[in-house]
Amino acid sequence: MSLIHTLARLEATRSGRAQPLATVRHRHLSERPMVVVPLTTAGEAGAPLGALVGTDRDSPRLLVVPQPRDRDLRFAFLAELAEAVLPYLDSYADDVEPAERNETDPETKKRVKVEVELCRDAPQIVVPSRAGIAYVRLLGRSMRFRRTAEQDPDTPYPAPPHIPLLGRWLTHYGERARVPGASLLLSATDLLARHWATGQSNLEDQHLGALLAWIDPPVGAESGAEAALRAESGRDAAGQLVCPPAGPATDPAFDNALLAPAIDAYDLARQRLAAAEDGETADERFGELTAAERRIRELLAAQMRPTWDAVWQALDVMRKLPEGVRAGERWTRDRWSYTSHRDRVRAGEPPQPRQDSAVGAAQKLASRETEQARLEAQEALDDPLVMATRRLAGEAFVSEVVDVEMAWSEGKRPSPRPLVTVTTDDLPQLGGGEKVHRSVDGKSQSAEFVERVGGGRLVLRVVNGMGRSKEPAPGSVPEVGDRICWTLFEHEPRGGAQLPDPEETPWTHGGPPDAAPDGVLLPERPDPVTPEDLL
Repeated sequence: MSLIHTLARLEATRSGRAQPLATVRHRHLSERPMVVVPLTTAGEAGAPLGALVGTDRDSPRLLVVPQPRDRDLRFAFLAELAEAVLPYLDSYADDVEPAERNETDPETKKRVKVEVELCRDAPQIVVPSRAGIAYVRLLGRSMRFRRTAEQDPDTPYPAPPHIPLLGRWLTHYGERARVPGASLLLSATDLLARHWATGQSNLEDQHLGALLAWIDPPVGAESGAEAALRAESGRDAAGQLVCPPAGPATDPAFDNALLAPAIDAYDLARQRLAAAEDGETADERFGELTAAERRIRELLAAQMRPTWDAVWQALDVMRKLPEGVRAGERWTRDRWSYTSHRDRVRAGEPPQPRQDSAVGAAQKLASRETEQARLEAQEALDDPLVMATRRLAGEAFVSEVVDVEMAWSEGKRPSPRPLVTVTTDDLPQLGGGEKVHRSVDGKSQSAEFVERVGGGRLVLRVVNGMGRSKEPAPGSVPEVGDRICWTLFEHEPRGGAQLPDPEETPWTHGGPPDAAPDGVLLPERPDPVTPEDLL
């Protein structure tokens, strides 16, 4: 935790109100996001109990599993979920624009530009908390390998159509959520906690109601700590939470006092309906079953609706902040991710494997490390408050130019290497030979640290970003009196070393894929089934 973050938490504790950690919004928000509030049972890990889904805050779609232990009812729930989510995901797939992408030529092994399609926008899913993102990944893993009756007529428990397709999309969104700065799948608590500091712990910030009590309390509310405590643990006369957990977990008091008796009544009504013989009795028993199911739906809707409203309130709060300049660039990478997965689905490629190969896992890790460094750099460049954090850590400094001496490099074709003397009150961690960077018209320019000359003065040698001619391009060399923010971190982090092809994987990482005696690669062996594969 940075010093400014710690100070902001202390100030929030003293004042009773959340303190800003950013002046701009560092995540893109869609104009029409889909909010998903999942609910699971406490007795069987991961078993779906219900969900509120939709893009209209006033008309959510309620999905309920009256008996979570019934496989058929769970499949029906997943089928309804697919009916609600897939049309939204598909609605962005055909609105495209021409774009260029670098690809490797299989013959020359060189990078070439090719004309491709890029979706103009991408669907965005918002869940209440970080646990909701984990549940989306679990749903995707458990659904994408399901076999339908059309795919395999002999499968013992065929899944309804479209369930495997939804599983592939949820898996993609869950994996994309692990990429720093990605916005295809967001949690409302992480979104708020990134931009405000409260006087409670990070774990307590995962309760959406308590977090909003600090950030956006109702008019006339008491301190943030008291409002958060009431939101987290306040109960009504019946002993039920006023603000139920932000999913997917349920409150034990709700489970024991309301949900369990309602499910028992539903099971009893099903047994009576199955045992009914004549028409009149069957109609009566069917009415009892319908009433029992309606009761469960009412209970679950009452549990999820406060969280549903809280998610939309969080989005309203976030929209009050202007979007960061470079957040759009990260959203473009999200659009590329969505378009690429759309193409894989339409090409009929198999679902994502349960376990990544050695090269695939290394590529993911390297990509996420690069994205993390890029995100930290872009947030600092977009936001003075974030840059202040880097300045306190000695990773950036604000300076005023006091002298500029033109110089050139030695060689057959001398290049401009001006020496710039600056003065600063900051304490950058510079020893000798380090490079510092600044932004010029959106592009990065680097300079080498030469020496300290006392009195807070530093001598820097500008080494690039001045054009290709002998004379520097206009505006590319700092002038006396300019105030410049220099950073010790790169503005565009570079990726790591090139990884080998799967056929050249070293033995330390599993070796290359199996090959038959004639040299033909054998199909990959299926991954072992894990408890996460089944709900």
